Amino acid sequence: MRIVFMGTPDFAVGSLKALAESGKHEIVGVVTQPDRPKGRGRQMLMTPVKEYALAKGYTVYQPQRVKTPEFIQVLRDLRPELIVVAAFGQLLSQEILDLPAYGCINVHASLLPKYRGAAPIHYAILQGEKESGVTIMQMDIGMDTGDMLDKVNVPISDEMTMGELHDELREKGARLLLKTIDGIAEGTVQRRKQDNELATYASLLQRSMEKIDWQQDAVKIHNLIRGFNPYPGAFTTLPDGKNLKIWASRVTDAADAAAGTVTAVGKKSFVVACGNGALEILEVQPASKKRMSAQVFCNGRGVHAGDVLGKE
Repeated sequence: MRIVFMGTPDFAVGSLKALAESGKHEIVGVVTQPDRPKGRGRQMLMTPVKEYALAKGYTVYQPQRVKTPEFIQVLRDLRPELIVVAAFGQLLSQEILDLPAYGCINVHASLLPKYRGAAPIHYAILQGEKESGVTIMQMDIGMDTGDMLDKVNVPISDEMTMGELHDELREKGARLLLKTIDGIAEGTVQRRKQDNELATYASLLQRSMEKIDWQQDAVKIHNLIRGFNPYPGAFTTLPDGKNLKIWASRVTDAADAAAGTVTAVGKKSFVVACGNGALEILEVQPASKKRMSAQVFCNGRGVHAGDVLGKE
């Protein structure tokens, strides 16, 4: 099958790699977001999909907008039978959706209709879900509203981070994609409508979401910490006002102390009181420093019992 692939981040590389290694399909073009400056040096960096595609010798396209007549003509000239989309980052027009014989399908990292939108993996952890998965969907003009073609489920443990879930969804989604395309070619795929009454939306992450509110329940804060690991990271402030990112925690019993108070400092961790319960802090990152164990942090400047974190 002649396929145009559209994707941008590392999650999408899993699907592109699966298509490339299957040897069953002809990838006639790869479309990804334009290169953008990143990091302190603001250097222009290729997207992960572009980096992989160039290494494989595929032709890469980076339109500012895929909906322009000029780029739609580019797609027409490629004559795709199917367009595969995975975390691309731009909405497609109806003209593009109608262009391939088999339409456009999307590899979406949630069990639709839950967590439509831009950040489904983060939200699955943030909301304390016990299960996530990947849905392959036939795209329509709405935001992740198309008919479902197939799903795979992935359990979420209480300690799983967003990064760990991301990697598992990337691999299982890639395998599911190949299976679904086979079903499309054979005419055996069954389309199922989404129940819009059950839909939830995973909106773009905001900087304000990263700051820990110690008045909240310990489980909710724990979910925030693992939901923002490895990016963008949840943070609090030390008594001197400097930021401290917290990368790993464990829910533990509470001491009688105000929320945000360091109640104990041990050899390998320290404990912070929450609005309900407490958290044992296992890994941190002080401002302008690398990630480190709480043990290393406490052996240095660290924190002391009685310190209050997160003061305004």
